[in-house]
Amino acid sequence: MKSKFELEHFEVLPKHVGVIMDGNGRWAKNRGLERSEGHKAGANVFRTICEYACDLGIECITFYAFSTENWARPEMEIKGIMSLLRSYLLEALDRKKENEEKGMRIKFVGDVSRVDKDLQKMIKIIEKQSAGKTRTVVNIAVNYGGKQEILRSVKEIAKGIERGNLSADDVTEELIEKNLYTPDFPSCDLIIRPSGEYRLSNFLTWQSAYSEFWFSDILWPDFTVENFNEALRAYEKRNRRFGGI
Repeated sequence: MKSKFELEHFEVLPKHVGVIMDGNGRWAKNRGLERSEGHKAGANVFRTICEYACDLGIECITFYAFSTENWARPEMEIKGIMSLLRSYLLEALDRKKENEEKGMRIKFVGDVSRVDKDLQKMIKIIEKQSAGKTRTVVNIAVNYGGKQEILRSVKEIAKGIERGNLSADDVTEELIEKNLYTPDFPSCDLIIRPSGEYRLSNFLTWQSAYSEFWFSDILWPDFTVENFNEALRAYEKRNRRFGGI
């Protein structure tokens, strides 16, 4: 399927990119708008970067959409974010054929049991429909927290020990990874965070052990394909030694 973008050429591409979509509220405030308008603008950027990453052939990209800590935000803002998620899910169902042609697999990571039942149902349908696609995996992190994910993995392993199926000596990094939300995906090579913040905010805590980071003052609704290319160019120049020389 022909891309609508003018694609850059890269000698080295990360296999897995993590994106912290930050700055929607500040973007809206700077313009005298409701925070919900910032989230709408940010959702449009998400769609663009998602499609561009797929066209580039990036193996996996994970977007931080809603964290376990975001439930502390005002109720109206949470409802607005969930409404945007609902709109995206409906759109994804409508664009099933297009996504299939692109080879895009869509997955949701996090404890989605807390979101509305209709959203859970659509999530299951979309994941099932796209399960066989292999070009690009798009992970959308909803009600996700890195600590929560590791705790979930440890609890699953503890259940195996309680049942007598495992011993303490069986617990390895590989076993912990097997029980994370991302058992089939590579560790995160590059994490992109716009908005001027310099922290992970509980995102991909385990998977980011050897991630490269790219930070920018750009607020997420202003983030462009050119900015994404800039982050990829920076990654291309990094010397990744993984503790070696």
